[in-house]
Order: sequence, then structure tokens, then C-alpha cells
Amino acid sequence: MLQYVKHVGKYLLRPEYRLSEKEAKKLQLIKRQPRFTVIQTDIFPSPLWMVDSASFVFIYSEIFKQEIYKFKTSNAKPYILDCGANIGLSTLYFKDLFPDAEVVAFEPDTKVFEILAKNVQSFRLTNVSLLNKAVWHSETKLQFYAEGADGGRITNDIKEANVVEIETVRLKDFINRPVDMLKIDIEGAETQVLEDIADVLSYIDKIFIEYHSFVNQEQTLDKILKIIKEAGFTYYINQVGIVSQSPFYEKKAFLGMDNQLNIFADRVK
Repeated sequence: MLQYVKHVGKYLLRPEYRLSEKEAKKLQLIKRQPRFTVIQTDIFPSPLWMVDSASFVFIYSEIFKQEIYKFKTSNAKPYILDCGANIGLSTLYFKDLFPDAEVVAFEPDTKVFEILAKNVQSFRLTNVSLLNKAVWHSETKLQFYAEGADGGRITNDIKEANVVEIETVRLKDFINRPVDMLKIDIEGAETQVLEDIADVLSYIDKIFIEYHSFVNQEQTLDKILKIIKEAGFTYYINQVGIVSQSPFYEKKAFLGMDNQLNIFADRVK
């Protein structure tokens, strides 16, 4: 009874608590929706569409509750490269944090890209460039596993279901001026891309990298950390998504991945 009274008191006296309660109810409603289905939500002031309920709830929590992309800059109009923009939650966050920012958002999955473009239009975001291409170390065409949510990735298995051909751009071509934030969440292609841009990392102030380790494939975390350390960055690492409590006994895997890490690289001043 006492807990209920406290709850009612907070709800009546604290607007931010009411907002949190409404937000939680909307997230619960989204969780009950079928996966891999396009649905609309009013969790934001403007309508937003998603391609998958489960991945939305997870990404929303990371970006808007934990604020993993939050950063400081003295630049009133920061230049941000959003590699792996998905439906646009990261782009929305960056533009909310810095309304005058210039954002270039890359998303190779055509169906997901359509929702990204729709959300950017719904929020009337300006100075945002959208590219329906994957970032890579060259301009070419590659096979891409369109997972339908946030797990799409470049693949060599052309016999796998939902594999389509996509176009790529060379990320290095976009790093010809100071970059305030480089976000890389590209499902396993991060090492090849970082190796290609290693000699232009001096342009970049902050880098976010989601590292992916795949079952029975060479791990490349050491290569990534060596590149960013030699470029003058310090790093902080968080484990995310896949967690194996007893990895000596059993390693858990999801979509072929057995480990995911968030790497936050900050330039040494």
C-alpha cells in the first residue's frame, strides 16, 4: 500500500515521472508487437516507424536512456558520420543533441533505408544526408544478408536466405575534413574499414565502434585497438548484447556472433 501511495504521489507531483510512466507503457506495447513488422509509434513528439519491435526497444534504451552516443564538442555545427544508421534513432539523437549538426547517415538495407528516410522526413531534420549504401574500403558491389532488423551484414555466403547485392562507398572519401563523431556499427565490417582509414584518423575527434566477433572466425579486436591507440586515442570498452556467463563451459551465440563490444575512442588532448 505504501509503495502505491508513493507511486501516486510521484505521478501527481513530478511531470518527469509521469513522462517516464507513459514511456514505459508505450515500450511495453511495442514489445508485444510481432517481430520484423513495420509499425508506427508515438513515443516521440513526431511519428516514428520501426522495422522490428525487439530491436527497437533495445536500441531505444541504448541511445535515449543510456545515451551511449552522448559527447561534448566546442563545435556548434559538428560533422557526424553515422555508419549503420538503421531506422535513424542514432541520427535523431545526434540532431537532438546538436540541432545544427551536419550528419551523413549510411544504411545499406533498402527496406530499412526506406524507414530511415521516412523518419528523417517525419522529424523534419535538416542538414542530414542519407546514403543507401554500406561503408567499405572501396566502391564496389557486395553480397549483403538483409536480416530485417539491426543485424544485416556483408556476407560471403551467397546461398544464405535473404542475401541481396548492395553498393558500397569508401568511408575514407568522407573524412577529408574534421569529424567530430564517427559512429561505426556495421556488423563485422568494422576492422576492414578502420584499417583503410587509419591514416586519416587524425581528422577525427571521437569514434564509437561496435565490435563483432563471429563463431569460428578470426577475432580482430587486437587490430582495432592497435589502430586507434597508434592514432592517439584512448579507449573504453563495454560488453553489450551477447553475454556468456560461463564462457569456458559454453559460449552463447546470436546470428553467428559470439561477442559484441562497444568501444568508445576519445582523442588524447
